[in-house]
Amino acid sequence: MDLLKKRILQDGKCFEGGILKVDSFINHQMDPVLMKSIGVEFVRKFAATNVNKIMTIEASGIAPAIMTGYLMDLPVVFAKKKSPKTIENILTTKVHSFTKDREYDIIISKDYLTPNDNVLFVDDFLAYGNAALGIIDLIEKSGANLVGMGFIIEKSFQEGRKKLEERGVRVESLAIIDDLSHCQIKVR
Repeated sequence: MDLLKKRILQDGKCFEGGILKVDSFINHQMDPVLMKSIGVEFVRKFAATNVNKIMTIEASGIAPAIMTGYLMDLPVVFAKKKSPKTIENILTTKVHSFTKDREYDIIISKDYLTPNDNVLFVDDFLAYGNAALGIIDLIEKSGANLVGMGFIIEKSFQEGRKKLEERGVRVESLAIIDDLSHCQIKVR
């Protein structure tokens, strides 16, 4: 996706330790035109599947998931990082955040993730795959079926894709970062 790659190179910022900051157009301030293009591309990649629900994890995956769900005319559900008092029938799992360097619980109501669901997971980043593996755990606990995982940006050098593909997951990434060494962004 050329538009996305151009924005990453133009507006992305690199920090030591393999961190790519795209908060000026994806996960803090958002470019709605770019987000629509991202949704269109996910639709193109997954339209032939039997998906009936889009899933993500709060917060940065919500915008691309909503856009994809809107374009596919499907409901969108997101795993929460904090359990509100009003949520019932929860499924939970633990996830380690690379960016925040901490472990946290993610939860979802069994009311919104059921054995009748064929789920497409959409998120902003694939790095080590920890969040994605947590989502797989929730999907398995619910009895739902995972049809694939779509990521806006994949950091190929952090091997999340390998972990997911070893589990038989279809992975589609819109931009792949091959290297961030010396704070130089190298897009495939």
